[in-house]
Amino acid sequence: MFLLMNQSIPESVFEFLLKLKNNNNREWMQANKKTYLFNEKLLKEFYLNIEKALNRSDEIANIKVYRIHRDIRFSNDKTPYNVHRSASFSRAGSHRRGGYYLRLEPGNSYMAGGFFNPNAADLFRIRKEFEIDSSEIRKILSQPDFKKAFGNLNQENLVKTAPNGFNKNDENIDLIRLKSFFVRHHFSDSEVHEIHFMENLIYHYELLRPFFDYMSEVLTTDLNGVSLLE
Repeated sequence: MFLLMNQSIPESVFEFLLKLKNNNNREWMQANKKTYLFNEKLLKEFYLNIEKALNRSDEIANIKVYRIHRDIRFSNDKTPYNVHRSASFSRAGSHRRGGYYLRLEPGNSYMAGGFFNPNAADLFRIRKEFEIDSSEIRKILSQPDFKKAFGNLNQENLVKTAPNGFNKNDENIDLIRLKSFFVRHHFSDSEVHEIHFMENLIYHYELLRPFFDYMSEVLTTDLNGVSLLE
């Protein structure tokens, strides 16, 4: 693996976020705007290096850097800023599905990847595939390196019993109940600041590829396996 500049997250980024957590107001942010902008420049370089690394084995369409400003319109928490930084990396082309995510926060940094709240048509298609034959997805999820890194598909977003039209006693109901299909891996602060963090991060992203390839095939074919792409 060739080395890129900016291989880790400088401690200054987390130092700023910790101070922001204790001073989450516009006056403090304005007084420390120069530090904020400097750290954002470092993070942008890091995100661009992630994109370069991912493009060695995948194709990334774009990077989305999430705003530090919180949407407080409908929240009881009126603090104006997020105390984490995050970005996502979308795969290019209609035949490539899935996305990569990174969250950087003192004590709560993680990468994630998969399919977050897919639209109704995609969600139904995925569930039907699991209902018909779950052997391939279960083989991917039980692969030792994948299992060690991620455990199981995230269980935070699921229906209580069974979706409409599906049998609650189906042998694959554990998969069918899910409304999102993604995994997550946490990093300690020391790992984030370690010089080879980029390499560690990309290793975990690349573990997702068999999962992405499988789900991409499901979402670009009908139940008879016929391609939906022109």
